[in-house]
Order: sequence, then C-alpha cells, then structure tokens
Amino acid sequence: MTKQKKISITIAFLGNANYDTRVTNLADSLTADGVDVKIISFDWKTPGFTSVSGNRSVFKLTKKKNPFGFYLNFIIILFKELLKTKSSIYFAEDIQTLPIVTFIAKLRKAKVYYNSREFYAFLAGLRNKPKTQTVIRMLEKFFINKVDKVLVTGEKDAEFLTEYYGLSNIVVIRNLPSLKRADAPMNFREMLNISADKTILLYQGVILEGRGLEPLLKAMQNVKMCELVILGDGEFKTKYEQFAVKLKIEKRVHFLGNIEQKKLINYTAAADIGVALIENISKSYYYALPNKLFEYIMAELPVLVSNLPQMKKITEEYQVGYVVDLEQDNLTDVLKKITENKYNLIEYKENCIKAKKELNWEKEYEKVKHLLIG
Repeated sequence: MTKQKKISITIAFLGNANYDTRVTNLADSLTADGVDVKIISFDWKTPGFTSVSGNRSVFKLTKKKNPFGFYLNFIIILFKELLKTKSSIYFAEDIQTLPIVTFIAKLRKAKVYYNSREFYAFLAGLRNKPKTQTVIRMLEKFFINKVDKVLVTGEKDAEFLTEYYGLSNIVVIRNLPSLKRADAPMNFREMLNISADKTILLYQGVILEGRGLEPLLKAMQNVKMCELVILGDGEFKTKYEQFAVKLKIEKRVHFLGNIEQKKLINYTAAADIGVALIENISKSYYYALPNKLFEYIMAELPVLVSNLPQMKKITEEYQVGYVVDLEQDNLTDVLKKITENKYNLIEYKENCIKAKKELNWEKEYEKVKHLLIG
C-alpha cells in the first residue's frame, strides 16, 4: 500500500497570530488532524515585543511615519520566510499577504487559499480614499481569481463576493471560538473598583473607527449606572481616551489592552454584557459578523449589537441579547433598560449557554475540514 503523503500548510498573516482566534483555531485543529502547520505572522503593536521564530513565528515590525518602509520590511520578511517553505497548501490570511503567498504557492505548484476576512476595497477607513480603493479592488480582483478557495466569515459575505467577482469557490467558515468555559474568571469589580449595582459593559477587539465606541461613550453620559471595560488596542485608542475625558466619564471607562486568546474568556466572562456596535459606514461593516459576538456567547455573556443583518440574525435566532439602532436616543434607552432590568440579562445568559453548544469552532471545523484538506 502506498503511504499517503502528509499534508503541510503554511499560514501567512499581517498580525500577531497569538491574538487572532481564526488563525489559532485553524492551526490547532489542522495540527490535531496530523497536518504540519507553519505560521508566519507579525507584531508591531505589543510594547517591547521581540521576534519569535519557529513553527508559529511572529516577527517584529516597527510602525514608521512613512508606511512604505513598514510594508517594505513586511514584504521582505514574508518573502524570505515563504521561500524556506515547501507546503502543499498556502493560506493568505488577508489582502496584504495575498500577492506574495499566491506567487510562492504557484512557484511550489501548491494550492492557495485566500481568507477574505473583510471587503478590503470597502473598508471604513478607505471610504474617503477612492484611489486607494481602486488599487485594492484591482489587486484583489487579479489575485482572487488565481486562488483555489476563498474563505469568508458569513453567508452574506459569500453572496456579495459571488456576485462582485463572479466566484464559485467560496467556503464559509464563521469566526467561532472553541467550546470551553471560563475556568478562572477575573473580577472586574475588585480590580477596577466597580460597585455591585453598576452594569459592566465590555468591548473587546481592535480599537478602530466605526466600532461603535463614540456613540456608546455619548450614551454613557446619560446612563450613570454602567461602566465600560475595553480589551484591545488600536490606532484610535488615544482618540477615545481623550473623548472619554471630554465627556467627563473617563473614570467609568477602563482600557486594559490586549489579552492573549487563551486567557481572553476569563476576562470576557467577568462583564455583564458584551457590545458589538458596528457602524454602517461601509459595505465591509454592513455585512460584519465579528468574532467578538461569538466570543461573548461562548463566555455566556449577553450581547448588545447593531441592527445590521448578520449580527441581528444570530442575536435574534438564539435570543442572546439586544439589537439596537445607533442613534443616541435609541442607544441611551437600551442602556437604561439593561441597567434597570437585570432579569433580561439572566434569561439571555441562559440562552447563551444553549447557543454555545452550536456556535463553536469544533462543530464549524467538522463541517468544512473536508473542503480544506480532503
């Protein structure tokens, strides 16, 4: 009998894989199935970070005033590292890695998968940069038709890309966390001196424009009985720290920085409700189905989400929280309802316990692994 050749996979990602649920879950599951997995990822945000080499490499980048230097360094490192690999499948985890990963995969006569996490040509930060949008759209259109599979995070994403690029090779893999419980929940009340009668709101993820923090902070001005914990970092962190000071609510807004994925659930479970208030400022945001929504549910944390199609569908189907329009009066009214009626949160929490049995990575991976590795 001929021995079957072992599958090897290289994953390239412009970000730190240790803080990314999608990459770590995929790598762990593939490894458990006997696949050789190598990750090439990058970090330019963690203070004092030094590069880590190995099967799960994270290379230090320095964010410079001139973005050209940053991306040139990224390209050089990625290209050198990819040249060292001889994998049977290559994953490009974002538009930035797609061109080089595709080139190396074709050179190696290997398969290439593109993880379309966002509608990159329609990102909120590019909505006033039509020239940049055009370049990204042309780049993506050229390379997306050269890959073997396109991975997306939701059904609406698949529908959009199918129509926009005329694709027929899309695989939906939602950003679901592994099935688990918080084994040692943090105590935010003790850590941050928050009284028992206040409701703890939680935002976790990258701190960017359009993630609902500005309308949320404005609404908190009128709802004194809630405090906000923010887990994550990003280029808009300073802006929102200053905005909280301007609104005179800075003592009720707590920035705790990035938390490693393996520790995150113990922080998530320490809050009363998780917020995913994506603003409808781009196509990418309109169709958003962020992993934080599922991380909240996995931590048995009721949710507060924007009235956008994919988030609304999950929240209402599983009855795990509130859906709200982001006008300030609406958001203020919902925050008051949350702080004044804790019984709803108890019911939503019980529904989260049921929902997590379906909305977990293990079930999602079993549905799609044959499409990834045969």
